[in-house]
Amino acid sequence: MNDIQAVNDFVVKFANVNGSGSASANELFAKAILRMGVPVSPRNIFPSNIQGLPTWYEVRVSEAGWLGRRGGVDMMVAMNPQTWDADVAELSPGGYLFYDSTRPMPRERFRDDITVIGMPLTEICNAVYTDPRQRQLFKNIVYVGALSVLLEIEPEVIEKLFGEQYKGKEKLLASNVQALHLGRDFAKEHLKWPLGIRVKRADKVGERIFVDGNAAAALGAVYGGATVCAWYPITPSSSCAEAFQRFCARYRVDANTGQNRFAIVQAEDEIASIGMVVGAGWNGARAFTATSGPGVSLMTEFIGLAYFAEIPVTIIDVQRGGPSTGMPTRTQQADLLAAAYASHGDTKHILLLPEDPHECFEHAAAALDLADRLQTPVFVMTDLDIGMNQRLCDPFEWDDARMFDRGKVMTAEELEAGRDFGRYKDVDGDGIPWRTLPGTHPTKGAYFTRGTTRDPYARYSERGPDYVYNMERLLKKFRTAAALVPQPVIRVAHEPTPLGVIYFGSTSPAMQEALEALAAAGIHVDAMRLRGFPFPDSVAEFIRVHERVFLVEQNRDAQMHSLIVNELQIDPARLVKVLHYDGTPITAQFITHAITQQVGSKIKEDVA
Repeated sequence: MNDIQAVNDFVVKFANVNGSGSASANELFAKAILRMGVPVSPRNIFPSNIQGLPTWYEVRVSEAGWLGRRGGVDMMVAMNPQTWDADVAELSPGGYLFYDSTRPMPRERFRDDITVIGMPLTEICNAVYTDPRQRQLFKNIVYVGALSVLLEIEPEVIEKLFGEQYKGKEKLLASNVQALHLGRDFAKEHLKWPLGIRVKRADKVGERIFVDGNAAAALGAVYGGATVCAWYPITPSSSCAEAFQRFCARYRVDANTGQNRFAIVQAEDEIASIGMVVGAGWNGARAFTATSGPGVSLMTEFIGLAYFAEIPVTIIDVQRGGPSTGMPTRTQQADLLAAAYASHGDTKHILLLPEDPHECFEHAAAALDLADRLQTPVFVMTDLDIGMNQRLCDPFEWDDARMFDRGKVMTAEELEAGRDFGRYKDVDGDGIPWRTLPGTHPTKGAYFTRGTTRDPYARYSERGPDYVYNMERLLKKFRTAAALVPQPVIRVAHEPTPLGVIYFGSTSPAMQEALEALAAAGIHVDAMRLRGFPFPDSVAEFIRVHERVFLVEQNRDAQMHSLIVNELQIDPARLVKVLHYDGTPITAQFITHAITQQVGSKIKEDVA
């Protein structure tokens, strides 16, 4: 048997029981490697209950900087007897199995092609701690200590992380350091170390920051001028609203009076929350809600009202597995059609498609500008993989001279001067009318906001020509948006190629790695990353100049494929679907295999 040998390039997976306190210890493990200058990409795979079911935490260590899931496991830290067989089976040949050997395991429960490392964690903790909860919690720190020896992670780095976490809580600090060294001392004395996989200090992190997408989007909303958030708790978006509350407490409190300059309402349901956001947007406030697929389903009537009455609304949709309750703690890109065409009748909505926390920050701020400028709902389409997992990304940037784009808002002075005001009138060909904010002028600029048909001056009308005028104008406004949303990013292959690939959102890290792997195998592919909907002309042009275009997305029904075919009138045969929808983040291996198979099949067809 040949053990896996790798420095700064491996995957460790922790198998734990939900509610055992393992999450913070596993995160400590990942952050310690990061502090040693080696990029990591952790993913928390957790159940939808509170306690008792299996949970996993996967850490990819990659000095090359790959942040997507690689596929395969080089070391399994097996702390859950319920999932033992599946966890052991997941290990790659030559991998390492670390487990609690307090209770002996029969030989047939192991594999001959892996290295088994047993450590009596429960026995060690029972000898030192008397409190049952302490025994459980510190067992996690003890195994982190042992792993720090086996993988050569610097203990000083971990101790510094403890110091930051328990600043001012010296008792907790001392007890955690003690548990860490319990594990280290045992490993040094009783285990063979270091392993074939290990960490070596590097300088590959640079200035990048480590943050999750929900917090990034919340901060983007603060910088983008949001002062109102109404929401109803739903996994995986709840931490976005919670982060917004923390940031507002820091940045939206008047220094002189101590008064809050924000309003955050946890509503009784999603319907109420979107209603509050629509009301705030109509009143001139920048407002948003954070939700997921089931919430969007409930919100659709109010979303339709905001679209037809032309009220700015921002919706951060952190997508999860569906339909219905589906897989609430798994990731997908399965709300595209629901969001793009939300509500009954003819509706089209703006979608922004961030790839990482950096773009979550940027797109959340941009969404508030676009909602004001276009007077319409704007969706920021993240997902659980981006939203709830910490990710390395470029630092956030903000130009303090940047002005909010409020769009066409008529002032009291303009109204007083006799400027013509038609609330739903297209005056310059872009489909966007002028609006007034409540209280702008004592006698002028008022209009009745309604969800029924009206003429360009907001007067009730059931005349066909008035309805057609309004619907055509809304469509014209949607076409205007194509030039305003974030534009696609194109990556040209090293050699001319008839092949292209289109991808978006959280598929990006795996896609970047897959492109390199395909090129190394002699398969060169031009790539386009979509960042917004409606699609600009460049998307149709990209498809036109390639014989075949692979479309990679994380849902069963190829929803982005449907959007492209429907909106751009593309021949469906030009697009090859690459679909991944088991709830786990897509891997570079999956993409590479899918495209390689398709290219190989085409070569065989040509030869035949």
